[in-house]
Amino acid sequence: MTARPVVLVTGASRGIGRAAARALAGAGYHVIAVARSQKALEGLDDEIGKAGGAASLVPMDLKDFPAVDRLGGVIYERWGKLDALCANAGHLGELMQVSEATPKMVEEVFATNVLANQRLIRSVDPLLRAADPKGRAVFLTSGAVGHSRAFWGPYAASKAALEALALAWAAEIGFTGVKVNLLDPGATRSTMRLKAYPGEDQATLKGPEVAAAKIVEMLAPDYAAHGERVVLPR
Repeated sequence: MTARPVVLVTGASRGIGRAAARALAGAGYHVIAVARSQKALEGLDDEIGKAGGAASLVPMDLKDFPAVDRLGGVIYERWGKLDALCANAGHLGELMQVSEATPKMVEEVFATNVLANQRLIRSVDPLLRAADPKGRAVFLTSGAVGHSRAFWGPYAASKAALEALALAWAAEIGFTGVKVNLLDPGATRSTMRLKAYPGEDQATLKGPEVAAAKIVEMLAPDYAAHGERVVLPR
């Protein structure tokens, strides 16, 4: 029996991350699901198991950087490689004027959206290189990047930094065969979207399953694009 390919999904407890975890499990991956909520992860595990899939749960706050560092070692000890990474976890923070944003809030946004992802890259880089065929990685970004909208400063800046980080890594690792790309899911029903646009009718938005299907496509071994920013239509 052929072993399942292994995928790491961050922010897997809800929204796009949860939908991606389910879709990837349905596509035959063993899903390593990372999120802060143990209860939500257990619910996800039940859903994946009932559908015939397999998952390992990692209840963890990505701002616990030493834990992120250890994660790569744990994956190596059990599987020896990582076939795919879906870096979905993100933190919106509070939408407010840049001059009024508290240092604590800004630090939390950058810790989750930028610093945790750099530690994650550092932790899994050798594991993606060890995969055969070579691994694939996709980082979830936002349409807020490149649009200087009032009140979105910290979040937009953090996602711009994430994009720069991911694309620099793509340029550095391209010779290995590992593929790294960005996905802007566009307007999607989610708790984060509801917080950002409380008056919006979420029934008019596409569901997270749309982004999840694209993530499955972008993490497939035959996905050839590298160092690209993919944007889903509204």
